[in-house]
Amino acid sequence: VCSMGNSTSRLYSALAKTLSSSAVSQHQDCLEQADSARLDPIDPKDLLEECQIVLQKRPPRFQRNFVDLKKNAASNHRPIRVMQWNILAQALGEGKDNFVQCPLEALKWEERKCLILEEILAYTPDILCLQEVDHYFDTFEPLLSRLGYQCTFFPKPWSPCLDVEQNNGPDGCALFFLKDRFELINSANIRLTAMKLKTNQVAIAQTLKCNETGRLFCIAVTHLKARTGWERFRSAQGCDLLQNLKSITQGAKIPLIICGDFNAEPTEEVYREFSNSSLNLNSAYKLLSPDGQSEPPYTTWKIRPSGECRHTLDYIWYSQHALNVNSALGLLTEEQIGPNRLPSFNYPSDHLSLVCDFSFNQDPDRLL
Repeated sequence: VCSMGNSTSRLYSALAKTLSSSAVSQHQDCLEQADSARLDPIDPKDLLEECQIVLQKRPPRFQRNFVDLKKNAASNHRPIRVMQWNILAQALGEGKDNFVQCPLEALKWEERKCLILEEILAYTPDILCLQEVDHYFDTFEPLLSRLGYQCTFFPKPWSPCLDVEQNNGPDGCALFFLKDRFELINSANIRLTAMKLKTNQVAIAQTLKCNETGRLFCIAVTHLKARTGWERFRSAQGCDLLQNLKSITQGAKIPLIICGDFNAEPTEEVYREFSNSSLNLNSAYKLLSPDGQSEPPYTTWKIRPSGECRHTLDYIWYSQHALNVNSALGLLTEEQIGPNRLPSFNYPSDHLSLVCDFSFNQDPDRLL
């Protein structure tokens, strides 16, 4: 590693800066320029190579393919790629979630971080929406900002990560967009309410202008309350988020994309609220089904002491009157996931990443 050229060694110092001291000590002579290079741009290909060096003893990434969903809809602009992912907070993965079939070795942050970055770099999203981010300031903001992203983080007020010994601070939602593609018009951090009470769940909503088309749209990221028995609570949080987004989008005059771990199956009330909202939303991943009406069979699959958990909880909602879904990333198969489920040495989270390519409807004045 240390025989690399000068620019690449500076790059490695940026990545290694967020590793544990024991991992860094193996390559100490490569780290001397870390501070002076901190603000330099990073070539994503170089960062991907560095991640692969760290991961060379792990099995290769799973192969996933995009499914073309265009219905002969011509577009005169580049699609907007949006990635949604609950990346699994490090403190929760190691200290609270009890993935009984996942070896502790597979959860080491020094390597799991590189698996997360590898997944992001493989799909090169224009907009990235993450949940359970507890290494924002020491990993994701420093690296992604140097890849050209504008970064926003909103932590949970009472993050469960803080209950874990040697935690890295609270987890929360994070939103990243490429500054060369979009201009930030407005940003709102939303603490969700339920029954008029402020809750521990949050959302970020940002209005962006697409530099290529001049079109405005709103991107939002959220993470609703987890666990069985909290269905009415999630429903109330969903209603609050929808009310906020109605105001931000001027009643859907501005197109909308909402990414999130809703912790809710499609049978729940909060799902129906989004499906039937006056914002005219559709769930992008329904389009992968033969009839375009069914959600995927799972977006998370894990084994805890209570048993196997296989659920559809993660969604990308969009304004179907104003946006087209050009393609969506296929999910991992049961065979790829394997009998021990997620997370694993192959895959860093218990949730699958969702990725969609969007284009604007060619008739921007089309009515709802």
